[in-house]
Amino acid sequence: MAASPPSPATTDLAMVLGGGGARGAYQVGVLRAIAARYPDLHIPILVGVSAGSVNATHLAAHRGTFAEAMEALVQHWLSLTPDQVFRVDAGSLAWNILRSGLRLMSGGKGHPEAFRGMVDTAPLRTFLERVLERNPDGTLPGIAHNLERGRLRAIALCGTSYTTSQSVIWVEGRDITKWERPQRRSEHTQMTVDHVMASTALPLLFPATRVGQEWYGDGGIRLTAPLSPALRLGASRIITIATRYDRSQAEAARPQVSGHPPPAQVLGVLYNAVFLDLIDEDMVRAERINRMVRPLPVDLRHGLREVDMLVLRPSRDLGRLAGEYEPRLPKVFRFLTRGLGTRKTESPDILSLMMFQEDYLRRLIALGEEDAERQWERIAAFLEQGPNGGDAIRPA
Repeated sequence: MAASPPSPATTDLAMVLGGGGARGAYQVGVLRAIAARYPDLHIPILVGVSAGSVNATHLAAHRGTFAEAMEALVQHWLSLTPDQVFRVDAGSLAWNILRSGLRLMSGGKGHPEAFRGMVDTAPLRTFLERVLERNPDGTLPGIAHNLERGRLRAIALCGTSYTTSQSVIWVEGRDITKWERPQRRSEHTQMTVDHVMASTALPLLFPATRVGQEWYGDGGIRLTAPLSPALRLGASRIITIATRYDRSQAEAARPQVSGHPPPAQVLGVLYNAVFLDLIDEDMVRAERINRMVRPLPVDLRHGLREVDMLVLRPSRDLGRLAGEYEPRLPKVFRFLTRGLGTRKTESPDILSLMMFQEDYLRRLIALGEEDAERQWERIAAFLEQGPNGGDAIRPA
């Protein structure tokens, strides 16, 4: 590989990292390839949703260069095993299933223990507390360090309040103005592991996390405009790494199951709709507004501005890929997922969210690097351009 060029100007650059559970490893592969070319790249605005919150928080809190941060993040992902994310022992899984059944069958009588998710994610909290530098009060000093030195303008993590049904954007940064929209609000805070756990809490599968006086779940549940936090924080250029394969029309029309859909297929469609499809819809809206604003003189844009966007996608179906690695899942967990019908669908997307095992994660990272290399001309052109000089779309 050629000598690294100087880091491009990035004062208006934001990165939005969305959800996908274990698919977040694909984002790491793409970023690792970018870091190999631009080891000193600064991304001043970071937005994390769901699994993307883990990656965004690590980048915001790491004190080294972009390349050093990425190598550390790669090693963290490769060290993961399912039992470092949730308890996979037979006793824990059986008790969660039994407790759920008792809750359902009791009709609310006898006050059975509240349902807190199909799996226990205490191991994930332990993992995050080990890999993220923390102050005694739980805040992350690396973020303050990077803010003080101007390497970071802001980090935003997204959660969904089960207490109020609002989408909440937690923001740590300097000179940030709060905003509110219908069913959405921002809060200034200092990030902790609690915020990361809340943003990554897949509904029903993972337990909710308490932050302050409210209980939160995955940030993608009600975030109808995933680009909005980056726009609110001043971005004029946004790069986002999707974890959903862009199927052709022929592929999209091909049946994935035969007969009545098993729960795994229903859950996969649901989770894709909630966590992966909205970024595509937001990109379409942004492009439509760009086309409307672009020909207008600045004084007639009424506060709108044009925003440049780059979306990078996997070249393979990550759900279908997960099916190839399914036989190596822990035995009890594999037994339960097959009970949901993961073997009866060609693309077990729900399985790909939960497959935190080293061989699958390593393949996703490698695929991310391969895809970044294939698209390098697009990536370099996007990163090396200066601010577009136009105005931008109004935040949703």
